[in-house]
Amino acid sequence: MASRPIWKGQIRLSLVYIPVEIFSATKSGAQISFRQIHRKSGKRIQYDKVVEGIGPVEAEDIIKGYEIGKDEYVLLTDEEIAGVKLETKKTLELVQFVDQSDIPPLYYDKPYYVVPTDDLAEDAFRVVRDALRQTKRVGLGQLAMRGKEYLVALRPCGPGLLLETLHYADEIQKTDTIFEDISNKESEDDLLAVAKELIKRKSGPFKAETFKNNYTEALKRLIAEKRKSGRQLVIEEEGEEAPKGAKSNVIDLMASLKKSLEGGTAADDEPEAAPAKKGRAAKPAAKEAAKPAAKTATAARKRKTA
Repeated sequence: MASRPIWKGQIRLSLVYIPVEIFSATKSGAQISFRQIHRKSGKRIQYDKVVEGIGPVEAEDIIKGYEIGKDEYVLLTDEEIAGVKLETKKTLELVQFVDQSDIPPLYYDKPYYVVPTDDLAEDAFRVVRDALRQTKRVGLGQLAMRGKEYLVALRPCGPGLLLETLHYADEIQKTDTIFEDISNKESEDDLLAVAKELIKRKSGPFKAETFKNNYTEALKRLIAEKRKSGRQLVIEEEGEEAPKGAKSNVIDLMASLKKSLEGGTAADDEPEAAPAKKGRAAKPAAKEAAKPAAKTATAARKRKTA
């Protein structure tokens, strides 16, 4: 069954109008969702809309209210809200074009597919698509749907177009207070060179299908097992485990980076450390690494004396 468009209207480029339909580019069925269930009866918990001092109310008795003070609202009906006149309800006018790299990633919100409504609209649709592709530009405009006006970006996507809603500037949280404790000091050249080489070796084309949602898959297995057994599953509690190789708070960054380039980890060549005794601090990694060198130096002195 074909999906239903969530918006029908037209793209406007100067005096050119292109009838289009917009479809959601993502689907929710891929995620695991849960209902809240009453433990004793096994029945789903329902949510009633109630008014204090009155009790449950019918849907037709509910209208929208904008709060202007404590327990003070401006009341609006659905008809009044729908009557707000906006050209962007039916027309997406492309008012500006920018380089694809000009829009910071944090402004992007949700993607939608855009297609022409019929064969007559396709010729103009393809012209806009190909022009955007060849100029490597993104078209900007505003679009009203689902009770909100969105800032949107339009770009080529295969034979069609991809519309992405964007956050407005006042919706983006500033980083001034969040990043204030991070130093602007530049990294050391030798460390940076090794890190860049590691990035280069691990670089490649993006293939979304190579990444799987492991949590969702684990939940599916859990649900299948629970459905098959019908019993409460015994879950073993796991303690917090340090990442592999993190045996000390002392970190040799250069050694770790070089080891990564070799395809291993900092702990690959070390025997498994025994748990530290209670009350005794673990020995720093730097001292542990120095032991083999010290033993070699002692043996050399003995041979020289002999």
